[in-house]
Amino acid sequence: MNQPAHQGNPPIVLIHGLWMTPSSWDTWAGRYRERGHQVIVPGWPGIDDRSPAEVRADPSPLKGVGINQIVDHYTDLIEALPEQPIIMGHSFGGIFAQMLLDRGLGIAGVGVAPGQPAGVLALPFSTLRTGLPVLSNPFGRNGASPISKGHFHYTFGNDLSRADSDREWEASAVNSSNRVFFEGVLSLPKQKSGITAVDFTKPDRAPLLLISGEIDHVAPPAIQRATLGKYARGTALVEQIEFPGRTHRLVSQNGWEEIADYALDWALKHAGR
Repeated sequence: MNQPAHQGNPPIVLIHGLWMTPSSWDTWAGRYRERGHQVIVPGWPGIDDRSPAEVRADPSPLKGVGINQIVDHYTDLIEALPEQPIIMGHSFGGIFAQMLLDRGLGIAGVGVAPGQPAGVLALPFSTLRTGLPVLSNPFGRNGASPISKGHFHYTFGNDLSRADSDREWEASAVNSSNRVFFEGVLSLPKQKSGITAVDFTKPDRAPLLLISGEIDHVAPPAIQRATLGKYARGTALVEQIEFPGRTHRLVSQNGWEEIADYALDWALKHAGR
């Protein structure tokens, strides 16, 4: 049975991805606040409310930060809200959003160019290439590796000139939490026991939208299609949409407004279903 659209303006929690800070959501957060929503944009532990320049200057708090610590951090934050929010996550944050929905949180979820949870084995070459700076050094598992401007151009700025990509790096790029990357990759073949495992057939999970960018190098559409295939075995609502000409930088690339509005309208339409 179709349910009515959510009445009112529920809060929205935005979760950033690896190599980013909450400032990566400034575009969507401002737009959603203009629409009357309370928008909560907390940083991962180790990033907190620091600016990209501050994190680059001292990335040490990111060392050893892992997935469970991050997801528990967002769980505590969401449980403290007076009402359940819409949960949106970008990239690795999109995996965390799926894990939070699996915990029974949220009235709707949106993964924006999300990576895959445990059990989704699609790994396009471009995805492997984006992870090489971290994965090539297993002894740095608990480190906090920087992302070079050249690698950022391939990973986030592949629609930009090198000069424009370098400016975007200055504005937004930070070191990674290497442990997050290793844990995410090592959990992929462990559908039921991996750190990022979710119950793809959970019947009472909030509706989930997976958003893809056609020319995304980090989490290309093949990943979201494979993820959708896993969820399709269950009865809870999960949909995917692909936007042409979009990179992994969906939240700030020119034309981001279209995607931001689609994500929120979809979530409001299906919230609580």
